[in-house]
Amino acid sequence: MKKTIVILIGFLAFFACKTEEKKETITIAPISNQVLETAVIYEANIRQYSKEGTFDAFTKDIPQLKELGVTIIWLMPVFPISQTKRKATGGDFASKIEDPKERAKALGSYYAVSDFKKINPEFGTIEDFRELVKSAHDNGMYVVLDWVPNHTGWDHIWLKTNPEFYTKNAKGEITDPLNDDGTPVGWADVADLNYDSSGLRTEMINDMLYWLQKEGVDGFRCDVAGSVPTDFWQEAIPKLRAQKDIFMLAEAWEPELLKADLFDVAYGWDRHHTLNKMAKGVDAAKNWDENYAKDTARYEANDILMTFVTNHDENSWNGTIKERMGDASEVLTVLSYLVPGMPLIYSGQEYGLNHRLKFFEKDVIPHSKGIEWNLLKSLGELKKTNSALDGGKNAAAYIRLNTEKEVLAFVRKKGNDEVVFVANLSKEPAKGVFGVEGVYKDYVTGEKIKLSNSEPLNLDAWGYKILIKE
Repeated sequence: MKKTIVILIGFLAFFACKTEEKKETITIAPISNQVLETAVIYEANIRQYSKEGTFDAFTKDIPQLKELGVTIIWLMPVFPISQTKRKATGGDFASKIEDPKERAKALGSYYAVSDFKKINPEFGTIEDFRELVKSAHDNGMYVVLDWVPNHTGWDHIWLKTNPEFYTKNAKGEITDPLNDDGTPVGWADVADLNYDSSGLRTEMINDMLYWLQKEGVDGFRCDVAGSVPTDFWQEAIPKLRAQKDIFMLAEAWEPELLKADLFDVAYGWDRHHTLNKMAKGVDAAKNWDENYAKDTARYEANDILMTFVTNHDENSWNGTIKERMGDASEVLTVLSYLVPGMPLIYSGQEYGLNHRLKFFEKDVIPHSKGIEWNLLKSLGELKKTNSALDGGKNAAAYIRLNTEKEVLAFVRKKGNDEVVFVANLSKEPAKGVFGVEGVYKDYVTGEKIKLSNSEPLNLDAWGYKILIKE
């Protein structure tokens, strides 16, 4: 009888181990240069993503992001927001709003952080955050935190415990961020950090390490990274990379931030401003060529730029895609995917967001799938499956074709894959030949198109063709 019981216990223990093995969380592969070749970034604005404005409401939609080819989820700051000097719409302090109910609506800026190691209760709990990260990993996506190294909110404990961490004026008073001439930048709701302090550097690195070691995040998007001394990043990033393979995105254009294994990707700010300018339909192809030549000259061949038609700043402060780009919105979105680099989707873009999201108060994006969803899904699939659109450190070749001034055309090539992009960047119909001959498949319609120097290709106003080499 005892022998039977021992055998039964052993069997149950074995079965329990097998069951436990089945429940193990899927471990996502380490992020790598190969992953970055086809990566698409999704900027998640948790507050405005849903009516609830919570981690949970976003987490349930993560599987859908796979349809858009999303590789990296960038979470806008998830940390508690300082109550002191918190801002309201119009840029004034919430404390000046007399009506308590109206004052309570002013939630403040995500970028006025009061504690780098806690979660904003507005979004949920740390357990909710962990479930978001787990869901992303289970769906093959990486999660990076929006990190704010340049300043803190006025409630941060460092203001009391370590005032030496902050910039001070001639009177010894801690200041908000200032321009080089000493005038305020306009961010009165935050206190400027001073990286002359070695103690600050240590604490900042430790706080970043916390999220890598304890919560399993996969890297950081670093706010105004160019305003922080480069030598801090030279000190910090190797220590972060020593923990695991991570992704580092700099909200900055400075080429030096991409050197020596510092940041993986920088903002294509000039590229973005050029896209806005191109939407006016005057010398658009020329404007693109000039910017592309400028980028080629100042960046190294393996540098990566994030290319975008919108983000949280652009949407809230400068206008929606439609406001800024009008009828050129679709072709410029397509261009952002087809050029070398890494494309970005901002919360709501996939649903045709056509209003400026409030920045300091609650708002919500639409959730009806339509033209924009289908377009981004199609572009994401092409980027994932055709190496001619590789945009990382080993990007596919970009070969500009000769065209009429209102037409932009180029070839992307890698290995046996080839994609030709042709776009009419004007308000009038156009046509032309491009010095390329052969049979291609129109990626949008599926029809075969023969390119020939003797047969011009017709394009509608703001029309385009994505042609796949047969």
